[in-house]
Amino acid sequence: MRKTMESKEAEQKRKCLAVVRVHGRISVLGETSETMKMLHLTRNCHVTLVDNRASYLGMLQKAQSYIAWGEVSKETVALLLKKRGRLVGNKKLTDEYAQKVGKKSIDDLAEAIFKGELEFQKLPDIKPIFRLHPPSRGYKGKIKRSFAAGGVSGYQGEAVNSLLEQMI
Repeated sequence: MRKTMESKEAEQKRKCLAVVRVHGRISVLGETSETMKMLHLTRNCHVTLVDNRASYLGMLQKAQSYIAWGEVSKETVALLLKKRGRLVGNKKLTDEYAQKVGKKSIDDLAEAIFKGELEFQKLPDIKPIFRLHPPSRGYKGKIKRSFAAGGVSGYQGEAVNSLLEQMI
């Protein structure tokens, strides 16, 4: 009984995180490269959605020099799915796909991903990444510095939403 209560509390506290690769593929260490492959972030300006489980947080810490991440808003998740969500075969994400998964529309699908009810990377027939443009007007700092030191990489918190809006 205690385990089920703890797992329910963990699910309720689950947050959706957006992970953006901001550094290219040159001079990436082997372990970090493998971590990026597990996150499906193989190229610069690729974005994926994960939750805040300990296993994902460990991967984010391992690759923090090459990525930026933070808590994403529900509106940004919906915008990502509508504008940049792709199915296998490079087809756009539609409301018909959302109904196939069991949701009414893309907005309902975005809300389920945001709340942690569905895991984005495990949805059937969907590409696990979003391919975005480099941010308009450039990054707000150097990509080799951490966000805390005035750069871009590392944990950004809610500021990742503005970065994603510039990239969409």
